[in-house]
Amino acid sequence: MKKSLKLFIIVAMAASLLQGCSVVPLTGRKQLSLLPESEMISMSLTNYGDFLKQNTLSTDKANSAMVREVGAKISAAVIKYFTDNNLADRLQGYQWEFNLVKNDTTINAWCMPGGKVVVYSGLLPVTKDKNGLAVVMSHEIAHAVARHGNERMSQELLTQYGSLALNEALKSKPEQTKNIFNMAYGVGAQYAVLLPYSREHELEADKLGLIFMAMAGFDPQTAVPFWERMAKSGGSKPPEFLSTHPSDQTRIDKIKAALPEALKYYRK
Repeated sequence: MKKSLKLFIIVAMAASLLQGCSVVPLTGRKQLSLLPESEMISMSLTNYGDFLKQNTLSTDKANSAMVREVGAKISAAVIKYFTDNNLADRLQGYQWEFNLVKNDTTINAWCMPGGKVVVYSGLLPVTKDKNGLAVVMSHEIAHAVARHGNERMSQELLTQYGSLALNEALKSKPEQTKNIFNMAYGVGAQYAVLLPYSREHELEADKLGLIFMAMAGFDPQTAVPFWERMAKSGGSKPPEFLSTHPSDQTRIDKIKAALPEALKYYRK
C-alpha cells in the first residue's frame, strides 16, 4: 500500500475516533465511519461497471420495468425522508439505477453506495409481486443509506491497522491482556466484523426498509409472509441472501414489533 494511503487511513482513523461516531438515521445507533462516503461511491461506480460487463441484464421487459418502478418509488421516499429531516447531504453523489440481472439460480439483490441496485431474476419467484420486491429492495437500499458498507470497511481497516499499532503498544502488557486483544481482533473479526453484514446491520436494515417501503406506498405487513417464503426457498441450505442473516423467527419477531411504527408512514 502507498505511504500516502497509509497516512490517510491513520489520520482518518484518529480523526474519527477523536470526533466520535456518526449516527444512523431513524435508529440513532452510533457507527464508525472512517472512509469518506465520496470514496465509497467512487469505488462502487468502478465495481458496478465491472459487474455489468460480466453479467447479463434480463430481457424480460415486464419484470425489468417492475424493478425500475419499485426502485424509483422507494428511492423517492428515501430522498423525501432525508430532505424532510435535513439529511439530504448524506445522499450527495447518489445516482439511482435499478437493473434486473438474468440469473435464475441466484436468490439475491444488493445496493451499492451511490444507489446502484441489482435484483437477480432468481429472486422473483420468491418476491411474487411488487410488495414482495419492495421488501427486498427497501432492505438493500437501507443498507446503503445507513452506510453499513462504510462501517464494515472501517471495522476491517481498524482490524488491519489498529491491530498492528495496538500490538506494539501492548508489548509491555500482561499476556492475558494480549490474549483478550487477539480474541477481539482475530476470532472477533472472523465471526462478526468481516462477515458481509452483521446481524445487527440486518435487523437495522429490516426496520429502515419497512419504513421506506411504507412511505413509497407498499404494504409493510407483506414483509412477514415474504420472509417466511424466503426461509423455505433454500431447502436444507439457506440461500445466499440469508447466509449471515438473523434466524428466521428472530427476524420475523423483530419485523412484527416494528410494524406499528412503519404503518404510520403507510399511504396506499
